[in-house]
Amino acid sequence: MNPQIDWAELFFSADGRAARAPSWIAALILLVFGAVYDNFAPPALHWITGWFVYPPLVYCAACVLSKRLHDRGRSGWWAALVLIAIAAVWPEPGRAFGPLAFLFGLVVVWAIIELGVMPGEMGANRYGQNPLKPTYALP
Repeated sequence: MNPQIDWAELFFSADGRAARAPSWIAALILLVFGAVYDNFAPPALHWITGWFVYPPLVYCAACVLSKRLHDRGRSGWWAALVLIAIAAVWPEPGRAFGPLAFLFGLVVVWAIIELGVMPGEMGANRYGQNPLKPTYALP
C-alpha cells in the first residue's frame, strides 16, 4: 500500500486513481464540512456565503469521485450523476423532489457500493497505475 497520500492532488485534481480508504476519508471530510456549514451558517447570510462555499465544495467532491471512479475503470463524468443525486437528497432524503427522491436515493446507494465497497481494478487501467500497488522502475 502506498503510505504517501497527496491530499492536495486528491481534492484538487480529477486525474489518476484513488484507493478506497483515502476516498472514504476525503468524502467524510467533505460531508462533515457541508453539514457544519449548513447547520451553523447564519440563515440571513447563507444565500450569500453559499456562493463562496458550495462551488469549491462541489469541485473537490467531483475530483474525489472522479479519481475513485477511475480506480473502478469508469469515466469521471459519472461523478456528475452522483453529485446531482446527493444534492437532491441532501439533507432530508424523504422530502427532496418528491417521488424522484427514491431514484436519487438508488443512485446514492449504487455509488456507495460501487465506490466505497468494491475494490479498484487490479493493475493499470487507462487512468493510471493501481494506487495500492505502484510499479517501480529498476535503477
